[in-house]
Amino acid sequence: MSANQDHQAELLELGRRAKTAARQLAQLSASQKNRCLEVIADRLMTEQERILAANAEDLELGRIKGLNNALLDRLKLTPARIEEMARGLRALVGLPDPIGRVDSSWLRPNGLEIRRVRVPIGVIAIIYEARPNVTVDAAGLCLKAGNAVVLRGGSEAIHSNLCLAAIMQAGLDASGAPDGAVQVVPWTDHACVKQLLKLDQYIDLVIPRGGESLIRAVVENSTIPVIKHYKGVCHIYVDQAANQEMALKIIDNAKCQRPGTCNAAEKVLIHRDLATAFAPRLAELFHQRQVEMRGDPAFCQLVPDAKPATAEDWTTEYLDLIITVAVVDSFEDAVAHIATYGSAHSDAIITQDKDAAMRFTEQVDSAAVYVNASTRFTDGGQFGMGAEIGISTDRIHARGPMGLEELTSYKYIVLGNGQVRA
Repeated sequence: MSANQDHQAELLELGRRAKTAARQLAQLSASQKNRCLEVIADRLMTEQERILAANAEDLELGRIKGLNNALLDRLKLTPARIEEMARGLRALVGLPDPIGRVDSSWLRPNGLEIRRVRVPIGVIAIIYEARPNVTVDAAGLCLKAGNAVVLRGGSEAIHSNLCLAAIMQAGLDASGAPDGAVQVVPWTDHACVKQLLKLDQYIDLVIPRGGESLIRAVVENSTIPVIKHYKGVCHIYVDQAANQEMALKIIDNAKCQRPGTCNAAEKVLIHRDLATAFAPRLAELFHQRQVEMRGDPAFCQLVPDAKPATAEDWTTEYLDLIITVAVVDSFEDAVAHIATYGSAHSDAIITQDKDAAMRFTEQVDSAAVYVNASTRFTDGGQFGMGAEIGISTDRIHARGPMGLEELTSYKYIVLGNGQVRA
């Protein structure tokens, strides 16, 4: 029997255990689920040295493999990032439990009372790449929403993920969670992922987190519903009525704080009336930050050392210190540019014109639309959701940062006293 066939049998057992656990998790009280989260958070803090040692092994292998700086940053864990994971779990404890909440109810003329009640989705599979914090964030959110979770991280973070999984499992065992509530797939071959994506008898939803190629591969191979975003081509439009100091501060944060994230700015649009004054100041900022500039002819004329942008540049998510800049003739041209080249992830306008700001929020159809703020806020934690499970650019029930609410479904409970349909 081949190794892949061995994986198939083991994945079937993994799925069966998750389905059984999901039925039990759906019955846990909010206090029982919160206890699980608190125990895991405590263990993360007491096991920091163990986590950092496993992560150091992944980082060393990543350097040998030639991972770029942005990917290494996504892979790296620090004491501060471990504390952030623990803090995210504790934040979930403080959030209301959505399970069992009655969204609405009504009484029919025949006396039937109909209630729409929040319930867990069931079993959720998370497939992700270099960010090991996702292992903890995803497990915490799924547990709080009463879902079992199957986690499959990338090969570059395998030591970190297995270490985190072992720590979480010890915490779950200590707090009485059902067996199979959180499981990490220990194999890194691609065939394993394809097999996992066919387990529609056990898994109810797949959420991929990572680069565009990973997400498209998941969508193409899955027989299970998928919630996703393909990429984050985030724009910042500097309007003619922008405060230039504010614009520079926001662009600096949006592009340079963590360029390897999907909510980092990739494109800047400058209104022509402001371009002569603002473009050189923007170029000075990017020179200081060692950001490579690519631009349209108008921007390159104002900033001669910018590289001419290609057609491909306008739709590229760099995830690195590279930016593309265009000069636009009007507000309408900026909105049209975002509609043509954007990814419906996060887009911002910098302006002191309240009318322009409101029109931007109405006309730009992205999951998150900002006025005078950095796109880097598109994050479940920053939105007050606790840790996030991912970001969706789909136009379905889950859009933008996905927290507890997006990890639930609903069912109708119908209460009668003998009614039959005529």
